[in-house]
Amino acid sequence: MAEDPKPGWLRTLGGWVVALGIFFLFQSAVARPYYIPSGSMMPALRTGDRLVASKFPYGFSQASFPIHGKDIARTRLFGRTPERGDIVIVVRRGDGEDLIKRVIGLPGDTIAVRHGQVILNGKAVPRVPNGVAAIPVDAAVPCDQGPLAAFRKAGPDGKLTCQLPLYRETLPGGASYDVVDLGDSVLPGGYVSPGDTYGPITVPAGHVFLMGDNRDQSADSRFGSDALGLGGPVPIETLAGRAELVTHSFNGEGSWFNPLAYFGALRVDRAGTSLRPERAN
Repeated sequence: MAEDPKPGWLRTLGGWVVALGIFFLFQSAVARPYYIPSGSMMPALRTGDRLVASKFPYGFSQASFPIHGKDIARTRLFGRTPERGDIVIVVRRGDGEDLIKRVIGLPGDTIAVRHGQVILNGKAVPRVPNGVAAIPVDAAVPCDQGPLAAFRKAGPDGKLTCQLPLYRETLPGGASYDVVDLGDSVLPGGYVSPGDTYGPITVPAGHVFLMGDNRDQSADSRFGSDALGLGGPVPIETLAGRAELVTHSFNGEGSWFNPLAYFGALRVDRAGTSLRPERAN
């Protein structure tokens, strides 16, 4: 049998190129992990969560690639429209950052917000009080900044939790999920978020309207680029995938200098948490 004329280092390099190509293709076409750096999607997601997003539900565009830039071309293969209530990865057009938000409005919908409540096509989206979130306070979720500090309280066991008021919101089509809304009168003296009043606007064809579940602390379609928001409805081509589940989560107390500390920093109860909304039959 004839010997391979290529040097050993070249064969090794070729193997790495093929492996990296397969890895890049998988993350572009099938699934990709993401890290959550903020609390804009509480209670569904917490700072420190790691999740997996499927890449194919809405078709494929430039946003599907792990490296995509900020100027996403308005072309898409096998395109499909998201469902209301889906949690999606979106590429912000101002800087190319990947953000995670929930789909509230579809093409042709009229969207407004009044006193924090979503008005969809002229009708208030039903929502009812649903208790408190009682999110454990840790290094990643200190619950000590701005209006959140008033909700940092000790539970019966003495452990600190972020006891945020929850509302169960149900969109047309039956998607149901919890949102955090501090409201106009929850805090002493009241608290009004800049996003509590918005619109109305009509979602253009080929666009969707996105909002964070933490309604008073989310830069989303209600805000312009000057507030690091999404600048209104976003083209469907800028959606990079649909969030499916939390794979694992860290409380922020690990250390690069002590990798073993990460085992103690795991939030074991977060693994496997589904990110799909409940839907009425």
